[in-house]
Amino acid sequence: MKNFILDVDTGVDDAFALLFAARHPEINLLGVTCVDGNTNLKQVVINTLKVLDAAEAGDIPVGVGATRPLIDEPRYAEHVHGKDGLGDMGYPESARKVDPRPAVELMRDLIEGSSDPVTLIPLAPLTNIALFLRAFPESAKKVERIVLMGGSASQGNATATAEFNIWHDPEAAAIVFQSGIPITMYGLDVFNQLRMNKSFSERLLATSHAPSTFGGRLIDAMLSRLNYEITLGDYGAVAVALYPELATQETMKVMVDTTFGPNRGATICDHRPEEFQERNYTKTWLEQNPGVQVCKTIKVDELRELWMETLSRP
Repeated sequence: MKNFILDVDTGVDDAFALLFAARHPEINLLGVTCVDGNTNLKQVVINTLKVLDAAEAGDIPVGVGATRPLIDEPRYAEHVHGKDGLGDMGYPESARKVDPRPAVELMRDLIEGSSDPVTLIPLAPLTNIALFLRAFPESAKKVERIVLMGGSASQGNATATAEFNIWHDPEAAAIVFQSGIPITMYGLDVFNQLRMNKSFSERLLATSHAPSTFGGRLIDAMLSRLNYEITLGDYGAVAVALYPELATQETMKVMVDTTFGPNRGATICDHRPEEFQERNYTKTWLEQNPGVQVCKTIKVDELRELWMETLSRP
């Protein structure tokens, strides 16, 4: 059993991840924190509670976090995720209540209250995580690992070079990558590989089981919106946090571009051999980058079946 805290900006790909985390028997989902990202924070919270209902999750605390990036204005992705950020499926709002503690305080309390190691899994812009690291540095030292969905060792999607989550709040991402906490980066290099089509939704809808029905309907809603195969996206980061052997990883030094030029929000991954890295003229590059485990490839079929089986289990 592994202790996870998910930080989300619940659009569709976060929903896929939440369904899995709430249903898998080897995950102890300590809590969920919400942040502005795919859509505005109020809608993120509404969506998160809906997904926990659909997952038939227990009483999992949900904390409300940052309403905007540290410096930039919010920039949403509702053109992908729908007006409500969750595929516009029309599910009713949940009767669940949010935890009264702000997201960073909830993180602190869950980490301090756990007798076993805790992994943070941010699937969103890293604003909440950066604020937590700054507000509670002693609690942050107790985090076993951060497994984040974000960044890229190749190209971007929000811009030619920047992935959306990092681009949404580059300053927050820079704080996280320089924190010294062990980090696994599940980025665009693998994010788009977990493709889903109508055959998967048909399998889920055939079970007449609430979590799989929700997952199947969500796939169908997105297939109709986008007219191409969709991806399970964020889910892969949760699965790799649970089963690292499902991905091949390479240690790289990673720096976030926080300048206001065309590469703002890019994750600069140093692919060079170590002997060349030592010649870097920017000394802080070496001092502040202990190395990030960057996911390079994933076992696509195994990951897809793991998600399907987890949603379909009684």
